[in-house]
Amino acid sequence: MSNSQARNRVRDRSNVLNRPEFLSLNQTPRREPVGGGRRTGRAASQQEDRGPRAGPSDGAPDGGGKEERWPEQDCMQLNPSLRGIAINSLLAIDISLSKRLSVCVGTRGPGAPLSSMVRLLALTGHVLPWIFLTLLSLWSSTTAAGQEVLLNLLLALVLDLMTVAGLQKLFKRRGPWDFPPGFMDYIAMDTYSFPAAQASRAIMVSKFLLTHLVLAVPLRILLYLWALLVGMSRVLLGKHHLSDVGCGFALGFLHFSLVESVWLDAPTCQTLISIGTLRWTGL
Repeated sequence: MSNSQARNRVRDRSNVLNRPEFLSLNQTPRREPVGGGRRTGRAASQQEDRGPRAGPSDGAPDGGGKEERWPEQDCMQLNPSLRGIAINSLLAIDISLSKRLSVCVGTRGPGAPLSSMVRLLALTGHVLPWIFLTLLSLWSSTTAAGQEVLLNLLLALVLDLMTVAGLQKLFKRRGPWDFPPGFMDYIAMDTYSFPAAQASRAIMVSKFLLTHLVLAVPLRILLYLWALLVGMSRVLLGKHHLSDVGCGFALGFLHFSLVESVWLDAPTCQTLISIGTLRWTGL
């Protein structure tokens, strides 16, 4: 016997897959037709007890049934992708942090003494007070420049209201604690969590006022701080997730940029005001 044959025999003996209990792993599995293989006596008796089943001879066309799938193929489809795992992990972190920061929820929470102040702060970002104040200022304004700024602000508020309401109806995401919306939320169409309407409105209004008003540095800092606190107040009250507030901030910047790009000039604003007050005489 040559040395190569001896080495092959030693290698075959040391291979675990050549042992009798592992021989089936080296064989190609054979697919048997449905109902075509041999069954044990117990399986046959169970089939007889259940009665005859409809097969291909009962009128069903050959090959018309569902194609048999291997268990390995089903397991491969059940494995989530890396992208799905990352998205689900981020959503879980978002929900967990949002619930931890909801300190003003209920009467026994750690932030219960500050809940009234937080609710008042969140109310300053509501759309109804801003629309009312803008209409009142527009009615009492006597300068064309002031009316131009106020009318564009009113259009920006209406744009923000309609866009946020449409996105909330589209996504229909609930808050961290799934609280039912209040009366003013129904009026403002702010019934869902994503995106945060107050956060979007606070950023848009603050950016609008900082651009078109001459303010001192302390007032500018306070205006930015107010917008940030309005968004966080909704998280403290358990109304929104952190991701809702972040997307609301981004949406507010987008609304401001859109209004600036389609800015209505003074003659157009005067025409709209004349139509609105029934004092338009035409050309």
